[in-house]
Amino acid sequence: MKKLDSKALRYVGTLARAINSKSDLKFKQIGLQKGQYMFLTRICENPKTNLANLTEMVKVDKATTTKAVQKLINLGYISKEQNKKDKREFELIATDKGVEIYKIIINEEKKHLEISFDGFSDEEAEMATNLIERMSKNIEKYWLDKDLTL
Repeated sequence: MKKLDSKALRYVGTLARAINSKSDLKFKQIGLQKGQYMFLTRICENPKTNLANLTEMVKVDKATTTKAVQKLINLGYISKEQNKKDKREFELIATDKGVEIYKIIINEEKKHLEISFDGFSDEEAEMATNLIERMSKNIEKYWLDKDLTL
């Protein structure tokens, strides 16, 4: 494989930061603070998920997940229910209000996709999506690795 420089990750980072910054500003109008829309999205798309799974999906630390979940509960966007099989665990469920907010988030996501893939053929957009998905899967093991040695 040809040696790669840092441009690929920088482009992915630029894309992510631009979308996140714009989303954070827009979603502030509906009470969501920095990045909280990602948590609501994952909860709506994965009903009855728990804190551990949500943490892994969003790729943040447990404390960040706990704070975001509490904020979403306070806003009335999600509820937390005790797991019937394991009383130590809680399931996160979107409320009707949360589902309405989710629809707003998804509409905004569609705009981001349209802008990001402007000028791409359907095949190019699919190929780019597949390549980014592979990159994401490749980094998964690294993210899960607890070794923080430099």
